[in-house]
Amino acid sequence: MTAIKHALQRDIFTPNDERLLSIVNVCKAGKKKRNCFLCATVTTERPVQVNVVKVKKSDKGDFYKRQTAWGLRDLAVVDAKDAVKENPEFDLHFDKVYKWVASSTVEKNTFISCIWKLNQRYLRKKIDFINVSSQLLEESVPSGENQSVTGGDEESVDEYQELNAREEQDIEIMMEGCEYAISNAEAFAEKLSRELQVLDGANIQSIMASEKQVNILMKLLDEALKEVDQIELKLSSYEEMLQSVKEQMDQISESNHLIHLSNTNNVKLLSEIEFLVNHMDLAKGHIKALQEGDLTSSRGIEACTNAADALLQCMNVALRPGHDMLHAVKQQQQRFSDLREQFARRLASHLNSVFVHQGHDQSSTLAQHSVELTLPNHHPFHRDLLRYAKLMEWLKNTDYGKYEGLTKNYMDYLSRLYEREIKDFFEVAKIKMTGTTREGKKFATLPRKESAVKQETESLHGSSGKLTGSTSSLNKLSVQSSGSRRSQSSSLLDMGNMSASDLDVADRTKFDKIFEQVLSELEPLCLAEQDFISKFFKLQQHQSISGTTNEAEEMDGGSLSRSYTSGVPQTISSEKDMIRQMMTKIFRCIEPELNNLIALGDKIDSFNSLYMLVKMSHHVWTAQNVDPASFLSTTLGNVLVTVKRNFDKCISNQMKQMDEVKISKKSKVGILPFVAEFEEFAALAESIFKNAERRGDLDKAYTKLIRAVFVSVEKVANESQKTPRDVVMMENFHHIFATLSRLKISCLEAEKKEAKQKYTDHLQSYVIYSLGQPLEKLNHFFEGVEARVAQGIREEEVSYQLAFNKQELRKVIKEYPGKEVKKGLDNLYKKVDKHLCEEENLLQVVWHSMQDEFIRQYKHFEGLIARCYPGSGITMEFTIQDILDYCSSIAQSH
Repeated sequence: MTAIKHALQRDIFTPNDERLLSIVNVCKAGKKKRNCFLCATVTTERPVQVNVVKVKKSDKGDFYKRQTAWGLRDLAVVDAKDAVKENPEFDLHFDKVYKWVASSTVEKNTFISCIWKLNQRYLRKKIDFINVSSQLLEESVPSGENQSVTGGDEESVDEYQELNAREEQDIEIMMEGCEYAISNAEAFAEKLSRELQVLDGANIQSIMASEKQVNILMKLLDEALKEVDQIELKLSSYEEMLQSVKEQMDQISESNHLIHLSNTNNVKLLSEIEFLVNHMDLAKGHIKALQEGDLTSSRGIEACTNAADALLQCMNVALRPGHDMLHAVKQQQQRFSDLREQFARRLASHLNSVFVHQGHDQSSTLAQHSVELTLPNHHPFHRDLLRYAKLMEWLKNTDYGKYEGLTKNYMDYLSRLYEREIKDFFEVAKIKMTGTTREGKKFATLPRKESAVKQETESLHGSSGKLTGSTSSLNKLSVQSSGSRRSQSSSLLDMGNMSASDLDVADRTKFDKIFEQVLSELEPLCLAEQDFISKFFKLQQHQSISGTTNEAEEMDGGSLSRSYTSGVPQTISSEKDMIRQMMTKIFRCIEPELNNLIALGDKIDSFNSLYMLVKMSHHVWTAQNVDPASFLSTTLGNVLVTVKRNFDKCISNQMKQMDEVKISKKSKVGILPFVAEFEEFAALAESIFKNAERRGDLDKAYTKLIRAVFVSVEKVANESQKTPRDVVMMENFHHIFATLSRLKISCLEAEKKEAKQKYTDHLQSYVIYSLGQPLEKLNHFFEGVEARVAQGIREEEVSYQLAFNKQELRKVIKEYPGKEVKKGLDNLYKKVDKHLCEEENLLQVVWHSMQDEFIRQYKHFEGLIARCYPGSGITMEFTIQDILDYCSSIAQSH
C-alpha cells in the first residue's frame, strides 16, 4: 500500500500541488467488483482545499488516472454501518449517497479517522459521523505542536511540518528587522545565535533573582494554611449547631405538609359533596308533582313537565370516578328510578284513557256529518294532546317500552275511529254520486238541495308523494248499474226535461265536484294527523331516507317493535319511516275506499275516469313538492295507478266498440256512431285536460283512438251495401276533419291533414263515379276522334273520316237538347240526395263539384270541335250558362 501511495503522490497529486494524506482500496457495493482508490488530499497552496479523490486504474495500461473529486465541504454524512462489529462497508453522502466496500476494515477506519481530523482542523463543519467507533473520533492536534495531521504518517511529519499563525508572525517580524536575511543567510543565522545567547543569560539571572521571593512566598503560604485550619474548626462547630436547627425545621415542615394535605382533602371532599348535592338533589315540589301532579289541567301538566325534566337531569348527571360506589348515591339513584317508573306508569295510563275517551267522544259527532260530505275535525283533540308533547319526549328518552306501548295503543284506537269516519264519509259520497238514499232509492228530483252546496268546494291542499308501481286491487261495489253510458242517460230522461247529452254533462260535473270534494277533505285530514304525530311523538319528518319500506303493506301491531330492541331504540334509518308506518296503520282504509269510489265512478260512466285522472294527477303532483315519500303521496300515487288503468280500459273499450260496430243493410250509413263518440270524447277531454299535468296520457289515447277510427271507417265503408263506399269515407272523414279543426288538438295535426286528404280524394272519386258520362253518345263519338288523333291523323283531317264527319257529329249533338240534359241532371241530383245524409250537409258541396265536372267535360268537347271541325259552325244545343241555370234551378227546387 505504501508503494501505491508513493506512486499516486508522484504521478497524480504532486503535479496538481496536492499532498496525499490517506488512501483506501474500495469497490462499489452490490455491483461487479472493480477496485479503485479513495484518496484524502490537501492542497499545498493557501487557502488549503481538502478533497476526496477517486482514482482508478486505466484499462490500457498499469498507470492510474484521476476519475472524480469531491470537496470535503460537500460531504454531509459518513456512515460506517456498524460501530461495534468489523464491517468493511461504509457510505459517503455528497450530492447523493455513494456506497463503498473497503478491502479491509483497518483501511476503512484509518480513512474515516483521517476525514474526521481534516474536518476538525480545516473546516470545523458539521459532518455527521454515524455508526463510527468513538475511539476513531479523537480531538484534533493542538495548534503550535509539530504533530502529524493523520497521527500515524511519519513520512508526512518528516517531509513537512506546518507553522502555526504565531510562528509565522514572529518570523515575519524578525525578517523585517534583518533586511539582508534573504541575501546573506549566514549573517542572519549568526545574529540569531547571538541574540539567543543573550536571552539565555537573562533567563538564568531572572531565575536566580526570584529565589528570595520564592522563600517569602512559601512562608506566607504556611501562615495561610494555619488560618485555614482555624476557620475549618469554627465551621465545624457552626455545622453542629445548624444540624439541630435543621432537624427542628424538618419537623416543622413535615407538620405543615400534613396540615396542607388535610386542608386539600377537606376542600376536595367538600367539592365532591357540593357536586352530589347540587346535581343529585330533586326538589320536594318536583317529587310531589311526579307522584301526585294533575295531568288534566294545563298548570299541572306544566309542573309535571318541569319535574320530569329535572328528574332526567338528575339521572343523567355524569358521575365522577368512584361516585357510583357510594351508598348514598346508590340510594338516590334507586329513588330516581322508582320515581321515573311510577310517573311513567301514571303518564301512560292517563294518556291511554285520553285516547279511549277521544274515540268515544269523536264517535258521538259523526251523526252531524252523515248528510254533508265533510270529515270530522280532529284539531281540538290534537290541540289538547299536544300539551303532553314534552312529556312524550321525556317518556321516549327514559322508558321506551311504555312510549312504544302508547304508540301502538294510539294507532289501535285511532285506526278504528278513522275507519268509521272515513267509511261513513265515502258512503255519503257514493250516495251523492249514484243519486240513491241509504236504502237504495232514487232521489225524486234532479236539482240539488242546499245541504249539497258544500260539495262545490274546490280547494287544493299541498302534500304529495311519488307515483309508485304498487296498487291495491280494485274492490267491486254492489251498486246498481244501468249498463252503458248512453242507455243510462236515456233511462233518466223521464225524470226531467233535460236532453240525454245535457244529463250526461250534469252527471259528470256532479261526479267531478264530488270526487274533488273527497280528495280535498282527505288531504287536510291526513296532513293534520301526520303533523300531529310528528309533534306529539317527537318524530322528525325531514330526514334523509337511507332504507326503503313497502308503504302499501299493512303494518301489524308488532312492526314498530322490530325497529327497536327492548327499552333502547336502535339506530333506525329514519324516523320518517316510523311516521309512514303509523299513518299506514291509522289510515289503512283510505286506499281501499278510494279504489271502491273509483270503481263506482267508472261503473256509473266510463268517461268519469278522465275527471278522476286529472284530479288525482293534480293532487299527486302538488303533493310531490312537499314530501315525495309521505303516506299521503304514496297512497295517492297508488290510487293514481288504478285511475290510469281505468282510463286505459275506457280507451280500450271504445276501440273495441269501434271494431264491433254493425251497420244496417237497409238504411244509409251517414255519420258513424263511433265518429260522433270520438267527437264527444275529444270535446269532453279537451275541457277536462286543459292545463292538466297528465296531458301526455291524453295525447297517447288520442293517437290510439284516431287510428282506430280511421281503420273502422275504412272497414264500414268496405262493408256498406246501401251507401257507396266513397260517400261513407267522404262524409265521415269530413266530420273528423271538422272536429279536429275546431278542437285544435296539436298532437293530431298529421291526422287532421290525413282526414282532409281522404275527404277530398273520396269526394272527387264519388263525383266522377256518380256523374259518369251524362252525354254518353257524344262522349263515345269524341273518344273515337281522340283515338284517330292518337293514331297519327291530324286534328283538322279527322272530319274527312267517314264515321267522324260533320254530319255524324250533328246527329249526335241533336240527341242531347237542353231539356234532356236538364232531366238527366235532375235524376242525378235525386240519386246523390239519396246517398248523402242530412247530418253532414254535404249535398250542395257535392252538387257544386258535379257541376264543375260537367262544365269541364263540356269545355273539353267544345275544344275538340274547334280543333277538329274548324269553320264548321257546329255548336252544342246548350251553353255553359244553361248548365249553370239547370244546376241552380234543380238545387232550388229540391
